[in-house]
Amino acid sequence: MPSRPYDLPRMSSLVSFEAAARNTSFKLAAAELNVTPAAVSHQIKTLERELQCSLFNRFHRGVELTESGAYLLVALQRGFEGISDAFEQLRAQHGRSSVTIRSSTAVSSLWLTPRLAHFWKSYEHISVAQFVSDTQRAAGDCDLSLHYGDMSRDNGRCRVLFRDRIMALCSPHFASRHRIGSIGDIAEVPLIHLDSLETGGTDWRAWAQALGYSGPLKSTHRVNNYVIALQAAQDDMGAVLGWEGLTADLVASGKLVKLLPETISAPLEFYVKLHNQASDRALLVFDWLAGARHQKR
Repeated sequence: MPSRPYDLPRMSSLVSFEAAARNTSFKLAAAELNVTPAAVSHQIKTLERELQCSLFNRFHRGVELTESGAYLLVALQRGFEGISDAFEQLRAQHGRSSVTIRSSTAVSSLWLTPRLAHFWKSYEHISVAQFVSDTQRAAGDCDLSLHYGDMSRDNGRCRVLFRDRIMALCSPHFASRHRIGSIGDIAEVPLIHLDSLETGGTDWRAWAQALGYSGPLKSTHRVNNYVIALQAAQDDMGAVLGWEGLTADLVASGKLVKLLPETISAPLEFYVKLHNQASDRALLVFDWLAGARHQKR
C-alpha cells in the first residue's frame, strides 16, 4: 500500500480527542459528536496506544489532560483553526465574483483608485470592489486590505507598497505669501492639523522635532480626514504634512509645493495584506499592487 503523505493517526481519533480535551469530558464530547461515550473512550485509547503515552488522567468523576495531552490539544487546535479559516475563505469566495479591497479614504483616492485604472486595462475580466473606511475596525470580509503601519507586527501575508518621506506642503500662493527660510519660521505659519489615525502618530510637532525645532506651533485648522486636509491646503488655508507617495501627483501638477526643502523618513510603511489566499484572483491583484508601487498614472 502507498504510504500516507502525513504521519498522522486516523482523523476520527484526533477529532474525538480534541472534543474530549476541549470539554474535559468524554460524555460531553460524545454528545457533540453524536456517538457514545464508549466510542470516544475507544478512539482515545487507540490514540494513546499509537503514541505510547497517556493523554488523560482518568478519575471516578471525570478526566483531566496530562502534559502530553495538553501539548497535543494545542497542536490540533492550531491545525483545525487553519482548516476552518480555509473553509471560511472558500465559502466567502463562492458566489462573489469581485476581489474586495479595504482601504482608507486617502489611500483609496490618492493611490489605489488611479492604479486600478491601469490594472483594468490589462485585466478587464477581473472585477475589483473597494470598501473605504477610516475606522480601525478589523478588515472583515475582504480579500485584500491596505494599511499604514508596522508590517513586521502583522501576522498575515503582507507586501510593502511604498516607504515614504514626509514634507511640509502648501499652495503656491500660500508659499509666496509666507516666506519660510528655516524650520524655526514655521511657528508663524497657519498649520492644518489632522486628527486621524492615518498618520501613524506623525503630526506637526513630531515632524518639527525630528528636524530640530521644539518651539510653539499654530493650530489654525483641524480636520479628521486627510483628503480634506489636502484640499484645505490647496485652498490657501494653511500648510499640511504631505506623505510623498500619496501627494506626488498634487506636487507634480503644481497644486501643492514644498514649504521647506527638509523632509523626514516616515516611521511606518504602506503595505497590502492578503486575507483570501484561496482566491487566484485575489492573489493576482495582491501581486500586481505590490509591483505597482512605482507605476505612474
